[in-house]
Amino acid sequence: MSFRIRKAVFPVAGLGTRFLPATKTVPKEMLPVIDKPLIQYAVDEAVEAGCDTMVFVTNRYKHSVADYFDKAYELEQKLEKAGKSELLSLIRDVLPPKVRAVFVTQAEALGLGHAVLCARPVVGDEPFAVLLADDLIWNRGPGALKQMADLAERESSSVIAVQDVPRDQTGSYGIVATREFSDHFGEITAIVEKPKPDVAPSNLAVVGRYVLSSRIFPLLENTQAGAGGEIQLTDAIAALLREDRVLGYRFQGRRFDCGSHIGLVEATIQYALDHEDLAGPARAYMLDALSR
Repeated sequence: MSFRIRKAVFPVAGLGTRFLPATKTVPKEMLPVIDKPLIQYAVDEAVEAGCDTMVFVTNRYKHSVADYFDKAYELEQKLEKAGKSELLSLIRDVLPPKVRAVFVTQAEALGLGHAVLCARPVVGDEPFAVLLADDLIWNRGPGALKQMADLAERESSSVIAVQDVPRDQTGSYGIVATREFSDHFGEITAIVEKPKPDVAPSNLAVVGRYVLSSRIFPLLENTQAGAGGEIQLTDAIAALLREDRVLGYRFQGRRFDCGSHIGLVEATIQYALDHEDLAGPARAYMLDALSR
């Protein structure tokens, strides 16, 4: 079975309560880092990894993501008439040619596992990626998903992104145990959702990038709702471990938790310092601000 991925799933139905009141009308995935929303960075990463079908799992109230990836006829006409070709290409190129966006509604907020299951009719029986847009991963080389997709294809295996976290933070993540790592990856032997530090199997935390076998779908269908009535993707992955090989991958790059205020601030600083036009002024301002 080939593990080449062509479809990427983006669960974007969450309420983003940490960023209220801003997220009352703007989904957290549409919060900007410099000049692009978080969802655009995630889509760009999926395109780089070879995906040509972007599956957005949303709710019936969130139209901003669909509007963003739709054509903006009036705006495009105004920019074209004004001769602003550079701006015109920016809004036309949010999705490259031959890359399509598909929108699936999650009728109830039943957790990440349920959101992924909602994408099954589009994904079908092939490996696919899952990207959580509020986990923004910066890297000057290949993106995290490209790294994972190459590994998945080479090893014919599901791959989950992991990173080391302080032991006292294990209760905020899914935590994995693995066999010995070699060349940034190791086989996962166990996965536990948000364990207390004293019982966590390691300090390797799952972050928002997955390459999964379609076998995960029937396992999700048989996963019982846990705390808060949610179907956890972690529980289905634990079941997948019993029948298939799943690799944990320490990606190259820096992850910013843009589901938190400080993470979004840190990402904005990093991308400003990496921006051709903004790096100098941003660095000068920060040095001035720190000297006050």
